[in-house]
Amino acid sequence: MGSETTYKPSTKVKCESVEEMPGVEPATTVKLRELGFNTVEALATATVSELIPLGVGEEQAERIIGKARDSISIKFVTAEELLRERIKVQRLRTGSRALDELIGGGIETQTVTEFFGEYGTGKSQLCHQLSVNVQLPLDKGGLAGGALYIDTEHTFSPERVCQIAAHVGLNPDQATKNIVYAEAYSSDHQMLLLEKCDKVIEENNVRLIVVDSLTAHFRSEYLGREMLAERQRKLSKYMHRLVRLGKAFNLAVVVTNQVMARPDVFFGEALVAVGGHTVAHTSHVRLFIRKAASGPVRVVKLVSSPCLPEGESVFKVTENGVEDVAQGERDGGRWNYAT
Repeated sequence: MGSETTYKPSTKVKCESVEEMPGVEPATTVKLRELGFNTVEALATATVSELIPLGVGEEQAERIIGKARDSISIKFVTAEELLRERIKVQRLRTGSRALDELIGGGIETQTVTEFFGEYGTGKSQLCHQLSVNVQLPLDKGGLAGGALYIDTEHTFSPERVCQIAAHVGLNPDQATKNIVYAEAYSSDHQMLLLEKCDKVIEENNVRLIVVDSLTAHFRSEYLGREMLAERQRKLSKYMHRLVRLGKAFNLAVVVTNQVMARPDVFFGEALVAVGGHTVAHTSHVRLFIRKAASGPVRVVKLVSSPCLPEGESVFKVTENGVEDVAQGERDGGRWNYAT
């Protein structure tokens, strides 16, 4: 082979805030923050169309984004360098060892993990559990940080948080303080909350974003085929914003999703996640949850992952939270997982 190409790190100075970016007027930085661009990372990954509300032309919007990208040294890297960057990825334990093993050791940072299933399958319970577990130290399976919980179906329960926190050895009062909560009242409000969250993430050491559920508002507001394209466009924008936040702040992103029936299917899975290919292609890890025949046992199937094979496992939801299924607890003799 020919001579090797050497990749040198950029010598450009990194800006810590939008105000420090060279050549950007103070009035423009104020408008940027009003639009939700509170960090240079968020601005660097923006699109030109997202900056048009500033009242600037496309060329000026491109220049602003370019300055942000230069600041954070976006560059091409080798796969070897990328592998070294993967060292920064951390994992958040779910409370069930069997579930953790299914997904490679826990919920990854810089990754969007989607749980989808019917009502009452334990999706929100998992979200509560993860919002508590993220506060645990690294050696206990946490990320030593807080959680940002965006609630679209009014399912968040601070009492449940206290119950789970007490079980894992955390102070319930402190555990609730470490969860930043916001209820979204519409799809537009849901998108606005995410656009404005950069500063919240920084100020509260947020290491987990939860969206429960991702598609509820979009599904109820955009009805009929004539509105499908607009719904998918907004969902795509929302999902890509989640991806950007996960990478920029090295945090875990967990979304829950509803399902819909497929009456035309006679063989195979008759339930599919809402959001179609738009959500499917953007979620890195997708898990389908269903109830066992009776009791607290839930069956979870790993539907897709960039590096893990499909598989199934079980966990249970109790008053303590998410736990492993003990020896002897099974659904018709099918499941028999020891703790």
